[in-house]
Amino acid sequence: QLQASGGGLVQAGGSLRLSCAASGRTFSSYVMGWFRQAPGKEREFVAAISRGGLTTNYADSVKGRFTISRENSKNTVYLQMNSLKPEDTAVYFCAADPNSLLRQPTDVAGYDYWGQGTQVTVSS
Repeated sequence: QLQASGGGLVQAGGSLRLSCAASGRTFSSYVMGWFRQAPGKEREFVAAISRGGLTTNYADSVKGRFTISRENSKNTVYLQMNSLKPEDTAVYFCAADPNSLLRQPTDVAGYDYWGQGTQVTVSS
């Protein structure tokens, strides 16, 4: 089970830190990802991190502004979001992939487990 939190309302240029807490004892064996979905749009990839946290992958739209990280001892993955823009407004979802070994999927189908989502709203 994945529980995302940390969303909210922020002005453009501001920052937010999302957290996703996972239950169970196998968190360190999952590739973790963040996705987002704006109203009327498809869910899109934001960032992913390997099981050990050494490899990360970002969508071009967030590179240099967002940072994904994880603490396996706390069963938690984070998404630090800086220099937020109005186009970052969306519901953000964390997801877990128990199958990948060397890659971090960027597609929705690559992840088996999903959190409930947390709303991020960036005002201009």
